[in-house]
Amino acid sequence: FSGVNETTAFILALAAFAAGFAVRPFGAILFGRIGHLVGRKNTFLVTMGIMGLSTFLVGLLPSYASIGVAAPILLVVLRLLQGLALGGEYGGAATYVAEHAPDGKRGLYTSFIQTTATLGLFAALLVVIGIRSWMGEAAFADWGWRVPFLISILLLALSLWIRLQLEESPVFREMKEAGEGSSKPLTEAFARWSNLKLVLIALFGAVAGQAVIWYAGQFYALFFLEKTLKVDGATANILIAIALALATPFFIVFGWLSDKVGRKKIIMAGCALAALTYFPLFGALTEAANPALARAQAAAPVTVHADPASCSLQFDPIGRTKFDRTGCDIAKSTLAKAGVPYASEPYGPGAVTIGGRTIEVGELDTYGEKLTAAIAEAGYPAKANPAAIDKPLVIAILFILALYVTMVYGPIAALLVELFPTRIRYTSMSLPYHIGNGWFGGFLPTVAFAMVAAAGDIYFGLWYPIAIALLTLTIGMLFLPETFRRPLAS
Repeated sequence: FSGVNETTAFILALAAFAAGFAVRPFGAILFGRIGHLVGRKNTFLVTMGIMGLSTFLVGLLPSYASIGVAAPILLVVLRLLQGLALGGEYGGAATYVAEHAPDGKRGLYTSFIQTTATLGLFAALLVVIGIRSWMGEAAFADWGWRVPFLISILLLALSLWIRLQLEESPVFREMKEAGEGSSKPLTEAFARWSNLKLVLIALFGAVAGQAVIWYAGQFYALFFLEKTLKVDGATANILIAIALALATPFFIVFGWLSDKVGRKKIIMAGCALAALTYFPLFGALTEAANPALARAQAAAPVTVHADPASCSLQFDPIGRTKFDRTGCDIAKSTLAKAGVPYASEPYGPGAVTIGGRTIEVGELDTYGEKLTAAIAEAGYPAKANPAAIDKPLVIAILFILALYVTMVYGPIAALLVELFPTRIRYTSMSLPYHIGNGWFGGFLPTVAFAMVAAAGDIYFGLWYPIAIALLTLTIGMLFLPETFRRPLAS
């Protein structure tokens, strides 16, 4: 994403990441219908092939310097294919495992599926850390980033071989043999209010909150460390990888527990804890990972004094806007680039107060330089000092964030499978899952950082996952049924 300012480039990079999530619900509809008609196993093979080949091809993409804007467009196309495939993947996997699991153990059995997203992220981080360490940062940035995508073809081959050995699920076989399958699964799932109501309750009363907690606790926490707190990429990857390794067994713990006490209680508790503690946890993360930034925020808070009409939103997707025409634009652009949080006061010509010191606009050409010098003098660090990072405390905070993920995500597959009848289960559970995780969750980093860029407050983006978690808590407590004692053969 060349040719745009740094803040915009980062948001666009997150948008490319999010593009795959945008089409997940369409994959759920497409492959859900195929899964109902031809079975879970055969659908597995198609979705895995599309996913694996798209991932591999990312490693072969030409650079922006080679083909210009076609490069990011091709990246987005591959992300869309990944998202389409995953839209059909998860519902099939959860349904397949749950339909093989004995009664009373569906939470435990399906919780192993829930570990794979975090284990995948953990394994990816290990690969990236290893390759960055082996070849150095310069080579990794130049061409080494392609290597993890290229070697993923080995996992594709292994996965396809394993899936060819699988048998069709017994519940699906019995349904087909009895002639009870649905010839119109989409109509039954979404055109009949009795089932559509359950789809909406599943989406807003369970999955939406689960999704934002998942992405806030893993991806947003990683981006927050690296982009906002200025922790170097390798260190941020290592810290979150350790936290994920410690938290991953709790997917199974909470899946097992949901067989004993119910799915709903655990998911609702996770939503409540996240909503109540995100602000203090991310504040503590700032103090632990970049104590100099925390001290500077407390000792020398920054305020931009300017007429809102003279201020532009610090986001330009086409790279044509120059944020140097007003004092307000220069101030906010400089502060955003330096990662300095600020408040806004709706008056003045664009002056900035840093602690007790006011930096007047003066000459526009030199205003940014004056602000940069004043920021440094006030103690705002350009980077987090590796020696000052309280690594055990950072890992502990990241572990708590990941623990919330395990609470809401561990039981969700079993709950969704149990909500819907066999004849339309694949499609009915896939759509709310992928709208929740694809749209509410997948867009969280993009939306949250855009909110931060607009407001100037590094914690402002947390309102997004908190609001969605509270929405899910409210709807879930009122309308979501408990399912853990339901039989599946229906």
